[in-house]
Amino acid sequence: MERRSFIKQMGLGSAILGSAGAMSLPSFAGEKAPAAPFKMDFAPHFGMFKNSAPGGIVDELKFMADQGFRSLEDNGLLKRSVADQELIGKTLSDLGMRMGVFVIDGGDNWKVSLTTGKQEFLDVFLKTCRESVEVAKRVGAKWATVVPGYFERNLPIGVQTGNVIEAMKRGAEILEPHGLTMVLEPLSDNPDLFLRHADQTYMICKAVGSPSCKILYDIYHMQRNEGNLIATMEKTWSEIAYIQIGDNPGRKEPGTGEIHYGNVFKYINSKEFKGVMGMEHGNALPGVDGEKALIEAYRKVDIA
Repeated sequence: MERRSFIKQMGLGSAILGSAGAMSLPSFAGEKAPAAPFKMDFAPHFGMFKNSAPGGIVDELKFMADQGFRSLEDNGLLKRSVADQELIGKTLSDLGMRMGVFVIDGGDNWKVSLTTGKQEFLDVFLKTCRESVEVAKRVGAKWATVVPGYFERNLPIGVQTGNVIEAMKRGAEILEPHGLTMVLEPLSDNPDLFLRHADQTYMICKAVGSPSCKILYDIYHMQRNEGNLIATMEKTWSEIAYIQIGDNPGRKEPGTGEIHYGNVFKYINSKEFKGVMGMEHGNALPGVDGEKALIEAYRKVDIA
């Protein structure tokens, strides 16, 4: 009998997650006991443990669960086959894990699009929102990332902002009845991106006024764009529904750059945040040793 199955059958899964190891579990002959669950809900992505678990989607998810991770995020989920989406959903359910974000992307995220107010771009966005609802059902997702594209340099910033707000309102109308929240992500990848700051995103979410339109606060991007992380999170906290992680410079695991993740996580924990924290970064070191180092880095900054 697998230890994971024993936990599920005995109805202990949620208790174990909540107590973070307060209960002792029986060991089974010939089986290495899984690690204690992380206290914070860190979510790796596929490929992060490809050397330790080279057998594909199910193998990686089982490895993540055995290391103590309780969630997954998969930016490219929307483009996976229905069969793979259903397999991911079933495996997450079997393992007692939950789904973090995937990206709502109909092909217009990385070009001038929703800021223009043009119907052609709005139509693609809304079509993709409807498709995303069905994908979310297959994996049990509650959050999906939205990127409104690039600046339209020929329009005043207020007009562009109004166009984005209108698009988000229309998207929220589709997502809200299904309990799916789009989380708007301000990014630092290039200066052409319209959404770049937490206060700007806060303003848009307030204007949309829907529980299905919130902020994805990516600590890596916000360190690069504006810094002052804890103070900025405090000012915009009411609209933050999802958090992503990555140290700077380099966009690798905590402890590899300048961000004091111990203090940042202490602040987040003080807010009693129960959401997913996506590990949207690369591994600092290659191979199995790099994957072990990544897990250890998260153990060092995990806060009860």
